[in-house]
Parts: sequence; structure tokens; C-alpha cells
Amino acid sequence: MSRIIKNIDHAVVKKTAARCKARGITIPTFAQMRDPESIPESIKSKLPDVGLWDINPLNLYRISWKNDVVTGLFGGVNYLEIPREITGGKARIIGLIGKYFPTGAHKVGAAFGCLVPRLVSGEFDPEVHKAVWPSTGNFCRGGAFDCRLLDCTAVAILPEGMSQERFAWLKEIGAEVIATPGTESNVKEIYDKCWELKQDPLNIIFNQFEELGNPIWHYNVTGPALDDAFKSLGITNGNAAAFISATGSAGTIAAGDYLKTLYPSLRIVASEALQCPTLFMNGFGEHRIEGIGDKHVPWVHNVRNTDAVAAIDDEDCMRVLRLFNEDHGRDFLSSLGVNDKSIDELSLLGISSIGNLLAAIKTAKYFEMRENDVLLNVFTDSVEMYRSRLNELLDERGEYSAIQAAMYFAGPLAHQGIDFFKELSYYDKKAIHNLKYFTWVEQQGRSSEELKEQWEPSYWKMIFEEEVVLFDKLIDEFNQEVAS
Repeated sequence: MSRIIKNIDHAVVKKTAARCKARGITIPTFAQMRDPESIPESIKSKLPDVGLWDINPLNLYRISWKNDVVTGLFGGVNYLEIPREITGGKARIIGLIGKYFPTGAHKVGAAFGCLVPRLVSGEFDPEVHKAVWPSTGNFCRGGAFDCRLLDCTAVAILPEGMSQERFAWLKEIGAEVIATPGTESNVKEIYDKCWELKQDPLNIIFNQFEELGNPIWHYNVTGPALDDAFKSLGITNGNAAAFISATGSAGTIAAGDYLKTLYPSLRIVASEALQCPTLFMNGFGEHRIEGIGDKHVPWVHNVRNTDAVAAIDDEDCMRVLRLFNEDHGRDFLSSLGVNDKSIDELSLLGISSIGNLLAAIKTAKYFEMRENDVLLNVFTDSVEMYRSRLNELLDERGEYSAIQAAMYFAGPLAHQGIDFFKELSYYDKKAIHNLKYFTWVEQQGRSSEELKEQWEPSYWKMIFEEEVVLFDKLIDEFNQEVAS
């Protein structure tokens, strides 16, 4: 029995399939997103003529880590290795590149994992329902994009203090936009707006913090992509030592759950802002690492599988953002021996990606990792999402200098220490898990019985590995209906 799909409405499925047929829409399976070479040739032959961000339903098939941005087809996993001259350690740090998804961020996949199972089961009817996407940034962008491709109505909810690039793009794509009070850490205000919208049954809330389709997508697509990237390094006796992910909605961190099935000794490290250390010390506050909303433990986080927490100073992220993208910063990195190609690739890291990188450096130092150790990471989006932040920093702090470049390398990177790093014991994990009660049972209507079930590994195995079988079956049947 599915915990996600509660009802198959065949009449709605038939009606939605006819609607998709008229618009030339078919839907990829999770298996095809994991291995896009399995996509039918009839689809692949059309992709080179479609731009990565085009409003074209064929771009549903580009929700993958394996987009070849040159040919328009598919290749190996898109990932980046950060040079040791930057990380300062012996271990290798690699990260998947989110920029090469439609919308420029991987959240388009997480949103797909929430919306599509409801669509192909008939629980979501695009003729009557609105898809509501509460988010601190990229998730609502991904949801709005998916909705445009699938001809569904989207409502995006995000804090008013998020980067202007997000608001401008959402309005351009045609989403209804609701700005809630606050900034990155003001997730409760988003929840309050969701409760208000829930009063109208035509609004279907896809809350990434509790929608299990979010981590299911990452477990089944991002996790295998990370393994492919690791294997492509070709390291003899290489060790997949750690996976680092900002908790945020706790979708991406589920890729670590997949990796642990292959590499049981791998450590999963949750990264968060030091200014809002929710997992690190039950803390709260405001911070500038956009994309990792906090002050609560997401319902979809398999806390028992998380081995450590790294708290990263948001000022370090802002300083490295300038180091990687200002001329004097790039010149300084060149003086350290970093090659031009690697310097150019640093623009692939946005603010939260830099936070993940700093957490990986901290992790490598804490566990004294060596040359054969590889730390796996996800660089969720690029600097293109944060140009306005660079302009704000220029206005606040003035022109960037060579001296600042040296300082901004020395502190956040060369001297990133093992402070504000917590290795979790069994009872540390249980204490974090128990915090879910106050948000999800007391405030959001979840059951304490399911919360207890979530402590058991069997719960997550069923969620991650069995639900996706049903999802793909429903997608296949839906596409057959479209073709009939």
C-alpha cells in the first residue's frame, strides 16, 4: 500500500492524458531520468533543437544529471572537482553540477518527484487544481517550470527577502507569486500561508519539507549520479568517504542514503548555517546561505542515517562568492597554481554550493582524510542566481582588492577548521529526530505513530525503493493512455 498515492482516479487520468496528447506531452520515468540513454529515440532525436530552458514538454526528459549541453543529448554525469590548491587538503572533493538542469538548478527534479505521481494517478487534476510550491527559492522555480511543461497552474510562495532573480523569473514564466515576510530562515511564515491556502480544496500544496516524492527523486536519480561520478574518477582503492549536503528540505541528503547502500562506511554530513544552527544546537536565527530554509527538521529527513553536522558561517560563503567571481580573486587563485579552466568553473557554484564545499573541507579535516578519500557533494546552482548579491556586496563593501582576495582565501578556505562540527551519536540522532514532533505533529497534522515509524530503517527502505516502482508503473500506463 502506497503511503503517497492514496487513490487512482481513472476518470481524471483519462481526461488528463487526453489533455497531454493534445499538447504533445509525455512524461519520463524515474528510471529514464537516472539513465537517459533509455529514453526512446523518438524523443532523443528532437532534443538537439530544443534549448535547455525552453518552455517545451520535451525538456521534461532533461531532468537529469547527464545533460550534454553541447550536443543537446546526454553523456556522462556533469560534475566538477575542486582543485587541492583551493581545498588545502589531501582528499578529493567533487560535486554534481546543478546548472545544467532546466532552470539552472536541480530542484526541478525534486518538484517533478512531488507533482508527477499525483498527476498520473489522478489525484491532481490540472483542469481544476492549482499546484502550490512553498519554497525559499529554487524549489518553487522548479515547480513552476514543471507546471508550465505539464500545462498545470502554479503558485509560488517564497520569502520577500530572497534574490530578485528568483522573483523576476517566476513572474516571467507565468506563475502566481506570493511573497511571505522574512528571508531564508522564515519557513514558518511559508507554512502559515500554506494553511491559509489549504482552506480552498482546489489548492494542492506540494511542501518540499514533507513531500516524500522529493527525497525519493534524489535517492533514485541523484544518488546513482554521484556513484557514477565517483567511479568515473578511476581511483584504484578509492574510498567514497563522505557525502555532504545542506539539509534544506532534506531532499538532496537522501542521495546519501542511496550511497550508503553501496558504501556502508560512507559518512553523511548535514550542512547548515552557523547563524541558524537548528541541527547543530537546536538554534535559530537569520542567515544568507540562500536555498537552505531551516528552524525545523524536515519530515522527509532520515535523521538516523546522518552521521555529522557541519555549521558554516554565512560570512565565509559571501567572501568566497566574491573570491570566485571577482577579477582580483581569480588572479589570486591563479597565483596559487589553479589552472584557468578550474577558475572558470568556479562560477558553477552558487552560495549554498559554496556552503557545501566549505562543509566538505571541514569534514575532510575533522576525519583526517587522505589521498584515496573522496568527498561527494552537490553544487545545487550557479552564481547566475546571485548576480544581484554580488552587486549588493559591491555597494556595501566597495571595490574588491588583491588584499581582500588573499584575506578571503586565508580565512574561509585555508583556515577552515573543525570547529562547529558535531559527530552524531545514536542519541544525538534521536534527539534531532524527536524535534520533528513539534513542527509536524503539533503544527502540521502528522501522526506521532508515523514519526515513530520513521526511526526504523525499514520505513525509509520502503519509501525510497518501493514507491518508485509504483510511480514508474503509473507513468508508463499514463503514457500508454496518451498514445492511445
